[in-house]
Amino acid sequence: MAWHPHRRDTRRHRITLLFNANKAYDRQVIEGVGEYLQASQSRWDIFIEDDFRMRSAPAADRLGDGVIADYDDADIEAQLAGVAVPVVGVGGSFLHSPYPPVHYIATDNAAQVELAWRHLQQKGISQFAFYGLPDSLNHRWAKEREMAFRQLASRNGYPLRVYQGSETSAVNWQHAQNRLADWLQQLPAHCGIIAVTDSRARHILQACEHLNIPVPDTLSVIGIDNEELTRYLSRVSLSSVVQGTRQMGFQAARLLQRLLDGEPLPLQRILIPPQRVIGRRSTDYRSLNDPVVIQAMHFIRGHACQGIRVEQVLDAVGLSRTSLDGRFKAETGQSLHAMIHAEKLTRAREMLSASPLPVTEIAQVCGYPSLPYFYAVFRKAYGITPGEYREHNRHSDP
Repeated sequence: MAWHPHRRDTRRHRITLLFNANKAYDRQVIEGVGEYLQASQSRWDIFIEDDFRMRSAPAADRLGDGVIADYDDADIEAQLAGVAVPVVGVGGSFLHSPYPPVHYIATDNAAQVELAWRHLQQKGISQFAFYGLPDSLNHRWAKEREMAFRQLASRNGYPLRVYQGSETSAVNWQHAQNRLADWLQQLPAHCGIIAVTDSRARHILQACEHLNIPVPDTLSVIGIDNEELTRYLSRVSLSSVVQGTRQMGFQAARLLQRLLDGEPLPLQRILIPPQRVIGRRSTDYRSLNDPVVIQAMHFIRGHACQGIRVEQVLDAVGLSRTSLDGRFKAETGQSLHAMIHAEKLTRAREMLSASPLPVTEIAQVCGYPSLPYFYAVFRKAYGITPGEYREHNRHSDP
């Protein structure tokens, strides 16, 4: 049947999705496919493994009428080579290696790294480093991000500070973390690190905690993916670049529908830019120079919700209140007491936005002696109750 711009194939189609939904990236691409189906009411029967994991592509005669697949997986790419049904690949963009010979929706790797770079610059950071992944066929997107960083550094006259590290497993985890720690200790103070993914950024945050390196006052860290799980596995909340993954899934589904409708299309290469940076604690850089103030700030950030008072900060730093308070105000513009208060409220806001915990438990976790006191302090600071703040900011970032 010849394609007509105003005629649509209304047959029911069986569509195969080949993704690993244990990753935020793949989950969000699949959500984008679903958003297209809801909006278009396309008659698709979706096949995806019950546990949302991709082990291998089905035999060619079982792929159905079309496929949307994760082409960052070299094995899947190879298994789908030459199949007769329409295929739309989803994966990283390529400037330094050829695209697969299928219709392709790409996430803009260069734009993601540049967005992270600009975010760090806007925070006042002028030293940069990159933590990547070892070269691999399944990590071509990671190599592209590393190359984007190298080009940015070279173009702006910065030294190249790049560390790929190794793939991590239960067997080599400690060794990999030790080598990462060696690299981190060689970086200059006030350096911003762009991690190739949020998972790799978490490695940095954990190593910094073991090394007692203040984040973000000595090293700032930003990841890519906005992976929700990473937010809960690190004491320091992670800034991250939000990819346009739902838009990628939506565009992939729309493109596949056009192919199913018989539209004669040249090979498509659609590049999807990142959405934005969500700034959190890991890049909340204040350009502090006094090492005593950095030490005090690091202690406050790590212990404010444990009910500490100014006396505990003084003990940790080893200075009198008059001396430390004066130096602290000169650097931050706030007193020690005010900073402890602000840190507790910041943590409360983060939890109200992202956590389903009851307000009572959030108050306890943030170090408030009673719920009425928490409500009074919160309302005084923001003009609304914690419950109202949660309602207005649910699933967003403060």
